[in-house]
Amino acid sequence: MTVEQLNASEYNSFYENYIKSIPKEVSLGILFLENLKDISEMLGRIDEVKLSFRYEEGKWTVVEVLQHLIDVERIFQYRALCVARGETQPLSGFDHDAYVDFCGAENRSLESLKNEFEIIRKSTSILFDSFTDGMLKQVGQMNGSSATPRAIGFIIIGHTIHHLKILQERYGI
Repeated sequence: MTVEQLNASEYNSFYENYIKSIPKEVSLGILFLENLKDISEMLGRIDEVKLSFRYEEGKWTVVEVLQHLIDVERIFQYRALCVARGETQPLSGFDHDAYVDFCGAENRSLESLKNEFEIIRKSTSILFDSFTDGMLKQVGQMNGSSATPRAIGFIIIGHTIHHLKILQERYGI
């Protein structure tokens, strides 16, 4: 399954830029692996001293961005699982800024973040591998809009690509 197979009705238009950033011809399973490789390489370039850097007052530190990626992937895993299993209750949104405020990222080591991201991503990949085609096309409600697990998978990838780009362009990583 590639991102070209998605219909715009499968996700909120808020995620359109994430979806557009994804290579069109690459399957979701391969994207999970390639994206893990990309983030692992980027994490390998970060100096522990750089974790507390923020490029502008009021912006997240590097370590907060990394924790945000982990938190969001966990939340989107849960959402994909719920929709794939036929959950009929709407899934609520979350305030990503509040999550960062309470994440305690400043107490994390780079190594612990690397390990956690790798485990979470492998878990995401295994979860999506377990879904049947029917489960991937199941429609649920996520944050006030329709969503399918396959769209959620591509949103996970697009979200990570988005933050990798920010880490490169604004944080110099």
